Amino acid sequence: MAQWTAEQCTKAQLAGLEAMVGLTSKALEGFEKVVTLNLQTMMTTLAQTQESVMKALSAQSPQELVNLQIEQAQPAADIALMYRGQLRDILAATRVEFEKVVEGQYATSKAYLEGLVQGVVSNAPPSSAPPLAAWQGVVSTATAFCESMQSTVKQAVQVAESNFNTAAEATAKDMRRRTAQTLPAAAR
Repeated sequence: MAQWTAEQCTKAQLAGLEAMVGLTSKALEGFEKVVTLNLQTMMTTLAQTQESVMKALSAQSPQELVNLQIEQAQPAADIALMYRGQLRDILAATRVEFEKVVEGQYATSKAYLEGLVQGVVSNAPPSSAPPLAAWQGVVSTATAFCESMQSTVKQAVQVAESNFNTAAEATAKDMRRRTAQTLPAAAR
């Protein structure tokens, strides 16, 4: 590959366009799933609220009304936990799809760059070997740095997801514990 041809430039631009369209498509798919989840959760919550209001209107005493309110806390917490879990799954799946597109584009770009560098080095006059070797070293170092950063970002995302999941599970357990403690106390 002695020179960067118009055909190669066009291929690189098309690859970039395909990657952008792929990312946009995955983002819209994820957005659609989140909207659907939100609508389902709203419908479930609305039905639960209607049922709770009907029960509250039929309460015969203030104590019965308090018990109904406490009783409804657990289903509301369950809906929130279910929503969180489904949202986490949607976001994780979307992230995985993004990673596939980005990694594919990175591999293609890396191959183009390596081909370009190799073509320049192999067709260069012997007197330009030292500067080209330095340039090749810079490109290799930059590539290694990009791969290192990519790995670091993946690890950071995994740690953040793990911390989020741990906090959410702790909150869910606390909500269940409080509801379980409140029900017997309210029944007295």
